[in-house]
Order: sequence, then C-alpha cells, then structure tokens
Amino acid sequence: MRDWYDADTWPPTSQKELNPVIDVEDISMLNMTLDNGVLASYQQCHFTPDYFRNYTVIGDAGRIENMGDGSGDQIHIWESRRSGPGRPDAVEVIARADGGHGGADPSLVDEFLRFARSGGTTDVSAVAAREAVATGVYGAESIRNGGIPYDVPAVPQDLRDYFDAGQA
Repeated sequence: MRDWYDADTWPPTSQKELNPVIDVEDISMLNMTLDNGVLASYQQCHFTPDYFRNYTVIGDAGRIENMGDGSGDQIHIWESRRSGPGRPDAVEVIARADGGHGGADPSLVDEFLRFARSGGTTDVSAVAAREAVATGVYGAESIRNGGIPYDVPAVPQDLRDYFDAGQA
C-alpha cells in the first residue's frame, strides 16, 4: 500500500497509472454458496475513501463487525435482537502488536515456521487456508469470465484427515 496510497489524493479515482504497482481488480464482488448451504459474499474496493478492511459476519445467532483493522481497534458483537444500529452486546479490542497487518503477519510467519520445523496443529488448518486461496482463485476466474459460477474442487478426504490429525 505504501507504494501507491496517498491520503491527499481526492477523489480517490483521480489517482492514475497504478498498474503494474497494483495488478488486481480494483473492485469486485464474489457471491458464494458454501458446502453447508450458507450464503456468503466478499467484496473489495481499492479506491474507497477510507482505507481499512471491514468484515461483517451475520448469522442466525448474531453479528460481528470490525471497526478498524489495526492494533487497538474494536470488534463489535451483537447477540440479541435489536431495532436499529444499537450498541453492541460486547466489544473486543484488537491486541496491540507490531508488524504488518496490525501485527498479524509476524504471528502468521512464526506459526508457519514452527509448523514447518515441528509439525503439529495450527490455529487455522492447512485445509482451511487452501480453501481460502482456492476460493480467491476461482472467484477471480469468475470475475474475469463474466461472472460464470465455478465449483471449488474438494480436498480429498484422506488429505483432509492427514492435516486434521496434526501431522509431524
């Protein structure tokens, strides 16, 4: 982001010649039906006036939403039915940490290196990580081909079992 982001550029669409610095779609939306029937969507916009990642997860038991994406920012949690925006039922503060992506990058690298050296379990399974990457790959293909729906191929069960067992 430091290669191209300038808070003084307004409106954001007036910034030109970003490619090849940014070589992805600058606005996109992916609609998904998960294996368990859950409907999900993901969208991104690289020229939004504010620059932070916002995630909202809404389910039949509540809603969570981040209010910022850096150290000290908040995650709001609603677990009861309310009319209007209302105050959240709970607030979690994102731990203060140093490093990229609010300190998450050093933690991810540390966990990966520990896993590569010693095996064992990880906070997020290798299969879940593969599913996220595969969804992004097939989502980009869909966007680049007029919105054609694609099925993400399933990970074979024996490979799933191998990673779920905390391989050495």
